[in-house]
Amino acid sequence: MGCSDPDISSHPQEESDYNELPTSFRLDIDVQRDCRSSKDSSAERSQAVIDHEHDFPRECQSPKGSSFEKRLVVIDTEQEYQSPIPSSMDKNQVEIDCKECETPKFYSVSKFEMDVDGELELQSPNVPCADVPGAGMAMKGEEYIYVVPQIGVEFESEDHAYNCYSRYAVLEGFSIRKDFVNKSRINGIVVSRRYTCYRQGYRPIQHNANVRKSRQETRTGCLAHMTIARQPNGKFCVTHFEPEHNHEFVAPCTTYLLPSQKRLNFAQAVEANLGDKSGIDGVPKLGMGFDSEDHAYEFYNTYAGRVGFSVRKDYVNRSKINGSVVSRRFTCFREGFRQRDKRDMNVKRPRKETRIGCLAQLVISRQPDDRYRVTHFEEKHNHELVAACRVHMLRSQKRLIAAQVFEGDLVDCSNMQPESASELIRKTGRDSDNHGYDPIDYKNKLPFKCMRGMREGESARLQQFFQSKQLKNPSFFYALQPDVDDQVTNVFWVDTKMAMDYGDFGDVICFDTTYRLQKDTQPFTPFIGINHHKQMLIFGAALLYDESVESYKWLFQTFLEAMSGKKPKTILTDQDALMAEAIDKVFPETLHRICVWHVYQNALKQLSYMFAGSGSFINDLSSCLFDHEDEEDFINAWKVLLDVYGLWENEWLHEMFEYREKWATAYGRHIFCADIKAVLLHESFTENLRKYLKSGSDVLLLCKHLGKVINDWHYKELEGNYNMHHHLPELMGDVILLKHARNMYTPMIFELFQQEYETCLNIIVNQCTQTGPLFEYKVSIYGQPREYMVTFDSSTETVACNCMKFEFMGVLCSHALKVLDYRNIKILPSKYILKRWSKDARV
Repeated sequence: MGCSDPDISSHPQEESDYNELPTSFRLDIDVQRDCRSSKDSSAERSQAVIDHEHDFPRECQSPKGSSFEKRLVVIDTEQEYQSPIPSSMDKNQVEIDCKECETPKFYSVSKFEMDVDGELELQSPNVPCADVPGAGMAMKGEEYIYVVPQIGVEFESEDHAYNCYSRYAVLEGFSIRKDFVNKSRINGIVVSRRYTCYRQGYRPIQHNANVRKSRQETRTGCLAHMTIARQPNGKFCVTHFEPEHNHEFVAPCTTYLLPSQKRLNFAQAVEANLGDKSGIDGVPKLGMGFDSEDHAYEFYNTYAGRVGFSVRKDYVNRSKINGSVVSRRFTCFREGFRQRDKRDMNVKRPRKETRIGCLAQLVISRQPDDRYRVTHFEEKHNHELVAACRVHMLRSQKRLIAAQVFEGDLVDCSNMQPESASELIRKTGRDSDNHGYDPIDYKNKLPFKCMRGMREGESARLQQFFQSKQLKNPSFFYALQPDVDDQVTNVFWVDTKMAMDYGDFGDVICFDTTYRLQKDTQPFTPFIGINHHKQMLIFGAALLYDESVESYKWLFQTFLEAMSGKKPKTILTDQDALMAEAIDKVFPETLHRICVWHVYQNALKQLSYMFAGSGSFINDLSSCLFDHEDEEDFINAWKVLLDVYGLWENEWLHEMFEYREKWATAYGRHIFCADIKAVLLHESFTENLRKYLKSGSDVLLLCKHLGKVINDWHYKELEGNYNMHHHLPELMGDVILLKHARNMYTPMIFELFQQEYETCLNIIVNQCTQTGPLFEYKVSIYGQPREYMVTFDSSTETVACNCMKFEFMGVLCSHALKVLDYRNIKILPSKYILKRWSKDARV
């Protein structure tokens, strides 16, 4: 009778991200070959004893004992160790008596099993459950989920046993770990397996001085476990069950955070094929599969774009073998908290804090089928999400264009064949039935021939271009005015965004006719305004080939028709008698002012010879026109300009001084102009269109490039809206008034308001008189002789200053703010916060 030692391989435990290194085990295995034997085994405290008996056709008659010495389990991937090492019994020993002939080695891993706690595999023959109480109680179907484990209970498979114990653990409030497995070397099937509490054993002591923050200790040496063994009928029987724990259970509200519960949910999601069906609605779900980590990121980033947040690549776990990505976590951009930096103390304007500890995330892990599957998804955020109009400003969303690019709607009509005027008219008549109006206005056609004519075929290409725009967007509006010969003379168009901008900020418009300053240019005349960020807007555009009263009247009437009859409060134009006559007839209630910016542009043309003689002339001219709000100051500055540069004989300057009350800032402080003259002074609108404004260029190229310019303006507004909500301006001090104003105003307007408040700190109250509820204050800046008169009505809490800054610009002046502070008013009254300057201007 010959006996030989069995070939047994021990597999180290594979540690998940949630568990620490398990304790080592000592295994004593006695194998009898060609004989019937029994072995009594005992263990010291906390030993798990398993007795197995099985008869094989070929058996040894003499007993052969073999022992394995204590082995330290290494955590990484599952590896196989084939050489046995002698061991002795100690704490947490397991004695296994089995009979086995020499068999080939085989290793198997369950598909979709991920983040599984360490396994110690012992390959040995099948061992039945012998004479155990409860034997024969088999669990089938879904019954295993709710059964409390007990000795003798049978399961259809080891997965059913694991699911039963895992569900039982979740209900109790702990997590389980796959501790060791015993596999047969004949066919690699599992013979026995033990599941333990996740707090089993102790973490080995490691001395690592480079670790900044040590991991929290979770293992407490808990002895709770369940052992199963395969029966001759192929089922698994519970051979040992220890329900006692040496630690407290988690609360029911936090059981979903247990590692085994996460793995159970993931396995159920994969089994139910939820991952393959969840991509329909674009929402990540547990078990969803991706071909690569990049595909997973793109999917999650697309989902984030629809919801309204940015994605950060937070953590990656790579294989030590080939460096490939094993798992990856994508988080919300507001995850975590920014680390403190000593250098921040010296920063004048520190960055705005964006991280607030948001827990929203998506975790993927590579599976045996080489696909990446969602193993964890947290949907909830602890902050407000970004509005759809500002999503593309987010860092991860910048490649996704939220706003429709104007150029995308354009059609290249440069190669279209020109049509005759009669064909154009007939085609327009057919299209007018579809759109409900006739774009060619025959009722208001000019009774004479226009001053300037279009190039041949230009009107036909414009008509086809506008028709294509209108087919894509029915809200697109355009109109053409013919002359006495039915030739298209004047053209006007407005798209949807222009009309929306006018609805929100159409209180002040500037009719720009700077094309007249240069002879060889297209007669391009836009209607310009500014938004709540003091950024330039365009409300409509026209090509004006005739400069008569009839042409101006038609243009302004068409503008009103496109804007549903809404008239502006103030209109700023160039100095032109024919234009002024048309405005008086079409906009009788609108305040008409000559735009000081137009006066400045005309002065640059009329006095261009002065630039070569003096480098400071342009600065003095600009200061004289824009910087003087008081009448006396303006007149004195004007006289000084004429004296210094010898311009008393200049006829153009003499004529402009005669009309000073129509354009000078000192004479129009009572008229609200939204500070548009400052915007026009610093913006260079015509500069962007200069090469397309030449008379020899194609008018369609002008329209297309204008679309690009407008799209850039829209993009700047989106940037301003995003910064308005995510980057608050810095306060000059902890002042209630400033905090309230910052929450109401856009950053650009708040900076102007804060400058006024800073000035008011140097203002002193010289005198106060009272007449009933009306108070009159004389205030002045410290060290300056000029006084301002501020009135305050205590019955209505209204304040007014004779500088009229609020009436002209819409922001309270420093003199009025001083009086409010003097009256102990710490919150800015809502009547002095114009909606057009507020964050809610578009609401």
